[in-house]
Amino acid sequence: MDERRVRGVPRRRTLAVLAAGAAACVLAGLGLTAARSGDTGSGTPSSASASAADVGRPDERAIATVLANRADAVRKRDRAAFMATVATAPAAYRQAQSTMLDNLLKLPLDGWRERFERVESTTGGAALVQVNLRYRLRGHDDAPLTRTRHLAFAPRSGLWVIAGDGTSRGRPDDAAIWDGGPLTVVKGRAGLVIGDAPGLDEIARRLDEAVPAVSRVAGPLAGRDWSRRAVALVPADSARAGALAGGGGLELGEIAALATVVPTAGGPGADRIVIAPDTFGRLNDLGRDVVLTHELTHVATGGARDGRTPLWLIEGFADYVGYKGRAVSVRSAARELHRDVAAGRLPAALPGRAAFDGGSGRLAQSYQEAWLACRMIADRYGEAALVRLYRTAGERPEAAALREVLGLSPAGLTAAWRDHLRKELG
Repeated sequence: MDERRVRGVPRRRTLAVLAAGAAACVLAGLGLTAARSGDTGSGTPSSASASAADVGRPDERAIATVLANRADAVRKRDRAAFMATVATAPAAYRQAQSTMLDNLLKLPLDGWRERFERVESTTGGAALVQVNLRYRLRGHDDAPLTRTRHLAFAPRSGLWVIAGDGTSRGRPDDAAIWDGGPLTVVKGRAGLVIGDAPGLDEIARRLDEAVPAVSRVAGPLAGRDWSRRAVALVPADSARAGALAGGGGLELGEIAALATVVPTAGGPGADRIVIAPDTFGRLNDLGRDVVLTHELTHVATGGARDGRTPLWLIEGFADYVGYKGRAVSVRSAARELHRDVAAGRLPAALPGRAAFDGGSGRLAQSYQEAWLACRMIADRYGEAALVRLYRTAGERPEAAALREVLGLSPAGLTAAWRDHLRKELG
């Protein structure tokens, strides 16, 4: 198996080797409060004649009113009220907002609020405003998720309307699944799959099937925090998958899926599984099951937010759950590592955190090394000991956890693991 996975921070990549080959509405008739821009009292709006270079600083209360009524329109599913907050030009932006609203109305939204944060600039004929968005998905999110958005407000006939975003000024929004093409939403028994790519029904089915497998092994580790639910995002292309996974130029051209965490208001964050459809589509049935079970294990155990447990244990455990009960040989699943060991290149130590970075030259081998370490521990000491080691290593130093659970020092574990690799792959 040639897998590389990316997991927010630090990054994990997943190679496809299992492949088979919002708002004050501007029309009084809408019954909502109009947000006027500097009305002189004579019927002539003072901002209407502002130059394209400087529109003047907008009244923050007027902008807040636009945002409040815009959010009210989303909650009430009122298309006319929502679109009245958007300028008629440019037409492309207005159409994008219309598509976004269509997408939002397909989601099980429980709350939607856009809150004024600050005015960032007042040039180019519009005032660029930073907005804090909060929302949650009913049945999946315990706390509101947060996003930073940028909206360009322009004066039109004495009223402020939204005429664009901050992309042209180098202020892109935090990526969101609803900003793409028309969404499809599939609700399974456990998974909520959202995207504008094909194959969502299949992903929902595979996630439903993976939940019992994850619960059998990782359930004791996850405890009450394991909701047995997951949200999967499936954008149309790898570039958008990278943006949804955290951006920063993350390349997902060879990645099938990853677990990441979305910030929440005053909470630990919400887990999401992001799927890159092109790479995922090249996987065979076994590969798709293993990848989704692996990522679902991270959701169950909080692996994407875990900064203390050794990464070899986080990733190796997820692969242990993913492969458990699968009809695949060790040498086939660890093909790259098998070649190294057969050629006499036996790894000297368990992979460290840097070995799982996207730039690692032995990324596939690092995952295989971690998996075989966890597999060896489960075989020799029992699966319960592996689960206990994972839990203990998240609470105290690795050496102390190894001594307490396995009676081994780090050197002792390394020696046993290297001997195991010789026997399995030599």
